[in-house]
Amino acid sequence: MKYIFTALIVLFSVTAIAQSADSAQYFYKKGLEEKSARRFLVSSKAFEQAIKLDTNFIAAYIENGYTNLEMRKTDPAIINFSKAYKLDPQNQAAIKELMELYFSYHQYPKAIEMAQLCKDCTNANKIIALSYFQQEDYGKAEKALLTQITNTPNDAELNYTLGRTYLEMEQEKNAIFYYEKAVHIDSTRSTWYHELALLYYTINDYKNAVVIFNKAAATGFTQSNDFMENLGFSYIYSGEVEKGEKILMDVLAKKPGNKDLIRDIADAYYQLKNYDKSLVFLQKLMELDSKDAEALYQAGQCFIKKGEKDRGQAMCDKAIELDPSLSKMKKQKQIGVGL
Repeated sequence: MKYIFTALIVLFSVTAIAQSADSAQYFYKKGLEEKSARRFLVSSKAFEQAIKLDTNFIAAYIENGYTNLEMRKTDPAIINFSKAYKLDPQNQAAIKELMELYFSYHQYPKAIEMAQLCKDCTNANKIIALSYFQQEDYGKAEKALLTQITNTPNDAELNYTLGRTYLEMEQEKNAIFYYEKAVHIDSTRSTWYHELALLYYTINDYKNAVVIFNKAAATGFTQSNDFMENLGFSYIYSGEVEKGEKILMDVLAKKPGNKDLIRDIADAYYQLKNYDKSLVFLQKLMELDSKDAEALYQAGQCFIKKGEKDRGQAMCDKAIELDPSLSKMKKQKQIGVGL
């Protein structure tokens, strides 16, 4: 009798499991039908019911993850794909989606881990390269990006990121080379143009800076006061003084009395050996602050350069009385260093 009872329990258990599996398959197929009809919420509910009936139903987890993505529910999608991956660590569909999701979530170590496991992902190496860059591991990023660009030379994002990598490594010439490639491939990126213009400005290539700043503006980059200042100074230093001054005067009209801007304009004219123009702006500084020792000192230097040495030296001496730290500038002048 005992053996008959045990056999019945086993039979009922097997029958229940079979029925549960059949029910899971029913809800899975229902989920697929609803997904095809783009009724994603209903579809997801069906997949969840299938999973409830069979907690090892890998395909249901995968399809529910896809459905979550259709509804832009990325957190549930990660949960579903992660469960599928846990049940089957070789599941390429789960690995691919987790790679993409971890990358979009800025979880770069996990993105790299999944990318290294993904056999069918055409963008796996790109994800790895970009992830190294985002982790600020520029040595690995450079190597990975160069390899990828060899395979896909017309990928604008890869070329731009390699440019950024070289910028972080303080290799400006290499940075410019890849920035130029990036904007040649994709000429719609105003931010890329702006960064490239700043690079040219940094290495004192003002003519190219002017060209690229204007391309940034033409592609929609916000023409803020800072942007216009950089453009204005680029024009001045490249020899188009009138254009530059007009732009800078427009900015100054929006920032009246801005001493930093006035000082920078005065310094620009000083560097261009236009001492009279420099004096005009130094005078503005001293009108704003009669004790501006730095402006007074530079005005003295302008007069010295103009040949009025006694007048200029008297002004420099007066500036040093106001601010003794300027004596260092005087010593630099004597050995040919400085303004």
